[in-house]
Amino acid sequence: MSRRRVQIDGEDEDESKRAVDYTGDYLSVPTTPYLFNILQKQGDKKVFFADRVLKFTSSGKMKRRILLMTDFAIYIVDPDTGTLKRRVSLAAVEKICLSELSDNFLAIVIPTEYDILLASTRKSEIVAMLLEGTKSTSDYELEVFSSNSFEYNAAAHMVKEIIFEEAAGGVRTRILRK
Repeated sequence: MSRRRVQIDGEDEDESKRAVDYTGDYLSVPTTPYLFNILQKQGDKKVFFADRVLKFTSSGKMKRRILLMTDFAIYIVDPDTGTLKRRVSLAAVEKICLSELSDNFLAIVIPTEYDILLASTRKSEIVAMLLEGTKSTSDYELEVFSSNSFEYNAAAHMVKEIIFEEAAGGVRTRILRK
């Protein structure tokens, strides 16, 4: 979770020491008009998570995006244009796929649509927020699949496999079309 310094009654206080439930809103959505407007149009009010991520397209390109999670949905927003690119109901998410290595990749599996492959330094927090969000809105627990290779649907009729291997100085990631 985020740690912020706040000033209360003229004294600095570390917010993590207070009994405040601070969500993972790293972009301050209520004070960012275009993000706030997107959520208002959809009727969502509670932000579980908001941060910049890298999203992988079906062609393998990386795009800078904003990932928003509320108590009802996942939003993918283009930060350059401020437009909503995708909205997925939390109830539509079946599982999350992760590697067993220290990398930043995760796939959000949505059986009724194509999946979302992301990279974020806050991968663990995203997974925790997805688990919390789906638990609070449905009667099933989201499956977390951990392996050094898994398949995901990059597009409607395109399956890709992502493979993670330990390499000198880190993790080597390969994305292959099946």
